[in-house]
Amino acid sequence: MQELDYVENSKVLNHKDEVISFKCELQENLQKAMKEFVEKHPNWDQYRIIQAAIAGFLMQKGFQNRELTRLYIGNMFSMNFKD
Repeated sequence: MQELDYVENSKVLNHKDEVISFKCELQENLQKAMKEFVEKHPNWDQYRIIQAAIAGFLMQKGFQNRELTRLYIGNMFSMNFKD
């Protein structure tokens, strides 16, 4: 699998976290909506949106993990949790 270029958001990721890139195809409407959102909210980027969405989905489906919760809250509220 080809890796995507990725810039770490140090506000969200702990220094010990590993970053794994993956390729994902998006429906055109979803991509346009994400682009419009980022243009209106410059403190967000596509990586932060996707991380928050995946973490939120997993939490809604019952996956409970302290690090996942930290990632979700950190993305949603631009927080940095230190150990």
